[in-house]
Amino acid sequence: MRNFKNSTIYQIYTKSFQDSNGDGLGDLNGVTSRLDYLKELGVDYIWLTPFFVSPMNDNGYDVADYTAVDPSFGTMEDACRLIAEAKLRGIGLMFDMVFNHTSTEHEWFLRAMKGEEKYMNYYIFRDGSPDLPPTNWESKFGGNAWEYVPHLKKWYLHLFDVTQADLNWDNPEVREELKKVILFWKEKGIEGFRFDVVNLISKPEQLENDEIGDGRRFYTDGPHVHEYLKELVRDTGIADMVTVGEMSSTSLENCIRYSNPAEKELSMVFSFHHLKVDYRDGKKWELKAPDYQELKSLLETWQMGMQKANGWNAVFWCNHDQPRIVSRLGDDQNYWKESAKMLAACIHLLRGTPYLFQGEELGMTNPGYPDITYYKDVESTNYYEIMRSQGKTKAEALQILAARSRDNGRTPMQWNGGKEAGFTEGTPWITIPQNHEYINVETEKEDETSILNYYKKLIALRKESSIIADGKIEFLYQENPDVLAYRRFNEQGELRVFNNFTGQKVVLEENVAGYAVLLGNYEDAQESQAGIVLRPYETVVYRK
Repeated sequence: MRNFKNSTIYQIYTKSFQDSNGDGLGDLNGVTSRLDYLKELGVDYIWLTPFFVSPMNDNGYDVADYTAVDPSFGTMEDACRLIAEAKLRGIGLMFDMVFNHTSTEHEWFLRAMKGEEKYMNYYIFRDGSPDLPPTNWESKFGGNAWEYVPHLKKWYLHLFDVTQADLNWDNPEVREELKKVILFWKEKGIEGFRFDVVNLISKPEQLENDEIGDGRRFYTDGPHVHEYLKELVRDTGIADMVTVGEMSSTSLENCIRYSNPAEKELSMVFSFHHLKVDYRDGKKWELKAPDYQELKSLLETWQMGMQKANGWNAVFWCNHDQPRIVSRLGDDQNYWKESAKMLAACIHLLRGTPYLFQGEELGMTNPGYPDITYYKDVESTNYYEIMRSQGKTKAEALQILAARSRDNGRTPMQWNGGKEAGFTEGTPWITIPQNHEYINVETEKEDETSILNYYKKLIALRKESSIIADGKIEFLYQENPDVLAYRRFNEQGELRVFNNFTGQKVVLEENVAGYAVLLGNYEDAQESQAGIVLRPYETVVYRK
């Protein structure tokens, strides 16, 4: 296993990366055709979102067959060629395992619906009358988390879409089936795995109503989750591979356990607390201005807590479920290039393994769709109807979707300024933003000051510097809400990183005598007798 601490992992949303056959959908051969770009960028691993057989109700996160390639993405031969070609370029493939639930079109669930006891025990069924669900838990996609099956006179649990039935991990047969999936892809040459919402796999034996929330406090980081993860890792021999778990509404204490090498569970974890600082009252579908002091506090808490207890973070701003960060925490109108670079340096120089979502290295923005017909995501269309039923106007609901929809991060990769951004020769499955005319790979490769070339520097620095890869971290200016600043250090030296999160000038009383500028997003760093002068959205990194 290569050193994941000095690596950068690039997430590809397969459906939106590159179409090779003109059907408007990204595919495996499209990914293979762009491997040289990724090698030049300098990334070490590709996390590929699900391309398995699926009805695509949740864009592939509703898996109907874990060991078969959906024809819309290609063939098994295409998958094996991608793995081999990536390896030739020094890039490892990480596949996305959706093990909390399956599609209701999976053979296991279809057999459960026929009343076969063996397969009913693969899922979480409960008796009940048609008008009274077993609990009042809410689905993360809206509505009740239970669906009634009249001919069985039972309810099944679906924490996500109604077509995504939760698996019963308390059943040893289920755990054995999922181990076989890991071993199947391991034998194909996979070098890592990403586990989707894996901290939700263990539900309590006794299910009860949640009188103060939506039910998540009962099943998040559940009673046997650490036990089941240890078993999965041990029995598949993936302890020496790169693994990351997506942790929904998790706790720092649990994430330390998930990622501490002594526990033999996962290499690292995704947590999302820092991406809720613009949620009003903690609700995704209620907007508020980002609370930068809260952002600073959360990043510091997680960074220092994981460092103290030998845990390891996956550090990131974007993925296929999140809006584009430059539209969210930056200024994609007045300081597009500056704020995109600042956000890049801020996250990539933290303690942890950075994840880069396709197009983030270009400064891709939210598309700003003008009508609900542009949206494809099941969560977004569901919540649009919910918001309208709650009395929000069409304009209000669209404003919220423009900021929150998962489709914001799913628009196709912008390769050039042509009609469909070089993504497809056909009609793309989702509309491409107009700004692809200037935000694209072809344009940015030729511009030395581009966001793309800035990311290349950051990725190279992590490989060159042990201070960045595994040095310690300490936060500075904790009480200043405008600036996120920290120092990274080890016996090899020290870096001081200053990030201005505002569109205003900020002056810091900081003595940097004896330090040299390592990196910045303006042509030169400004200093005065008062200290460091940070211009709007400026980042500057000093080394000693």
